[in-house]
Amino acid sequence: MPGLAHENYWFRRHEAAYAAVGALCPGLRVLDAGCGEGYGAAAARQAGATTVVALDYDRWAVERAARTYRLPAVRGNLVDLPFADDAFDLVLSLQTLEHVWDQRRFVAECARVLRPGGRLALTTPNRLTFPPGNLFHAREVDVRELRALAESSLFQVETLLGLRHGERLRHYEREHGDLVSAQLGSDPDRWPDRLGAFVASVTARDFVFSSGDLDTSLDLLLVAART
Repeated sequence: MPGLAHENYWFRRHEAAYAAVGALCPGLRVLDAGCGEGYGAAAARQAGATTVVALDYDRWAVERAARTYRLPAVRGNLVDLPFADDAFDLVLSLQTLEHVWDQRRFVAECARVLRPGGRLALTTPNRLTFPPGNLFHAREVDVRELRALAESSLFQVETLLGLRHGERLRHYEREHGDLVSAQLGSDPDRWPDRLGAFVASVTARDFVFSSGDLDTSLDLLLVAART
């Protein structure tokens, strides 16, 4: 959620992913599959998409996306998308795959609703670095598993990148230790003032994507074309 100081690190990490795929959006029909409250779909529209449809299974999220961002918002199941074949040029699904109980079927549905040559842009936490035990995640994947999921639905992988902390976050961690562990180690109302203030100050620009050593990255970004 935007606007919550104690969630700001995670929100900005999500926001950085939408910024990274914004260049894919101009002039396209875009589906944001797993839109949450809608800020990412709104970012895709601002990036130049001609049409953006926001989809989520949660009724509250769909209603908020429609009301707050004035988006066409649809309630639907990610493993049974309520759209016709070839309906979109680009499917975005950012930080969603890990919540899906049948990931192979979901990726196949993304392929179905894309036109030939259309792209899927997907981000997800890297299983090798993400802290274990998140009760809201069905399954996390590593880079090889992510590539295999895409290729199983006849996608041709074009880009694989990893999200990392930028210099400001790395500097903080050199001084004070791992930032993610510090946030997960206690309830926000028990955080030291220094940690709370720093988390609230994080922006999307504090994260970077690169192609090197994907196994140590925090999140994975895949762009693949429907064959």
